[in-house]
Amino acid sequence: MTTAGTPGHGPLSGVRVVELAGIGPGPFAAMLLADLGADVVRVDRPGGHGLAIDPAYDVTNRNKRSVLVDLKSPDGPARVLDLAERADILIEGYRPGVAERLGVGPEDCHARNPRLVYGRMTGWGQEGPLAHRAGHDIAYIALTGTLGMIGRPDEPPAVPANLLGDYAGGSLYLVVGVLAALHHARATGTGQVVDAAIVDGTAHLAAMIHGMVAAGGWHDRRAANLLDGGCPYYGTYETADGGYMAVGALEPQFYAEFLQLLGDLDDLADARKDWTRWGELRERVAARFKSRTRAEWTAVFEGSDACVAPVLSLREAPHHPHLAARGTFTDHGGITQPAPAPRFSATPTAVRTAPAQPGADTTGVARDWDVPALLDDHDKDPT
Repeated sequence: MTTAGTPGHGPLSGVRVVELAGIGPGPFAAMLLADLGADVVRVDRPGGHGLAIDPAYDVTNRNKRSVLVDLKSPDGPARVLDLAERADILIEGYRPGVAERLGVGPEDCHARNPRLVYGRMTGWGQEGPLAHRAGHDIAYIALTGTLGMIGRPDEPPAVPANLLGDYAGGSLYLVVGVLAALHHARATGTGQVVDAAIVDGTAHLAAMIHGMVAAGGWHDRRAANLLDGGCPYYGTYETADGGYMAVGALEPQFYAEFLQLLGDLDDLADARKDWTRWGELRERVAARFKSRTRAEWTAVFEGSDACVAPVLSLREAPHHPHLAARGTFTDHGGITQPAPAPRFSATPTAVRTAPAQPGADTTGVARDWDVPALLDDHDKDPT
């Protein structure tokens, strides 16, 4: 079923993954597996695409292949089961019970392939009072306490796009789970179900902070702590031109260098540990940053250990000298996008193909995976 990794194609080269098409954390998890070299086949619905953009720009479908299968047709489930029989991992993101009703749930798949790792991506999880309720990232992180940590104390909690819940608490935990289960399956010959819930993963991300709360080292309110914007030397400040600088001068030596480079703040050297002076410190630091532009302050702190950096936009980030030197971003098919991460010394990764177009790879997948039923007339490769 699988082969050893091939240099140049990532450490998961030879691993076969079936992704039942969805939106958000499931496709991102499958993209990460594909970036790492897995052969990911996305099962798209005829006439449907998750994002309201041209599929050619849906970067989460890069390095994948796509086939079209109508799971509601009489023979649709059988085609997915044919793929599952030849796969190492299957990923789905339906509400609990939907895959079972469609005939492609864990029992159906394991009857054909006992070694299969069946990954389930949901917000609320497979059981619990909210399991069958609709939801989105913002609601999931709200219940875990993490959303309530973010933002100013006199304003509503700040919304961190859908990065914290969908992708950090969801996708990354699903990937860790299915790879751990794949290791177990290869050792024992037995697959299993991985229940990756965004509420579980997001709560898990805050493990250190829960420990600090229990120890009395973290106040359970916004902007009252060392790492949540409450500390004046760990936060962001506006510059003269409307830009922002990010400051993370936590340690004494970094704080000292920060004050020295910022200038005119020598009298605040002892304010670092005196929280009664934090208000004064914040005002003085803010006034200093407002005296120059973002570019000017960037030049001041360049090459220092003050832990200060400019806050860049999405379009600016790829051009930063450090990120450009590392190749953190790459251009492929006319789209500037993050390069695969992390990096491997023996099995390097790359963006190999543009976002898969729905159904465009049916012929190749039918051949490579030996599933000729994919080529039945009403699901032929549209290209």
